[in-house]
Amino acid sequence: MPAKIKTNSSIYLGIYMQKLTIVLFGEAERGSFHTLHYLKTLPQLNETLGNPTENSQAMDIAIQLLMYQRNLVFIRVQEEGYSLKDYMIGLKMIEDDQSIWNLAAIALPGVGDELILNECTQVCEKKRCIMIGSEKDLYDYLTNFGSMGSF
Repeated sequence: MPAKIKTNSSIYLGIYMQKLTIVLFGEAERGSFHTLHYLKTLPQLNETLGNPTENSQAMDIAIQLLMYQRNLVFIRVQEEGYSLKDYMIGLKMIEDDQSIWNLAAIALPGVGDELILNECTQVCEKKRCIMIGSEKDLYDYLTNFGSMGSF
């Protein structure tokens, strides 16, 4: 039986065929804080995190990601966009964790806070992924930019 020869093209093909992983910060009805919740199905999302809270954008995004068959790592925060401590702990967990494969993006719905976004930018650079926000979040960031200091 001939030996299988691995070529660069088969390695690249294997990488592209793997599901992308998105880390998503957000509010949820239940689930532990300061925990990386690895989710792959809608029933698992419901069992782990329950129903969306009234003002949560993250649960809608989570449903869309799972419907498009993305791997999801959900980090529950007390209040979307405002729980500085929860975001900083979560970003540190992402930075230190070696088990998140094919990390494509970190999504921060509702976040316009300069400190959180700057920390997330550093994590994204280290993990070689992108940051996802919304137009409203960008506006919040730009209109508050400089209030914390200058470049």
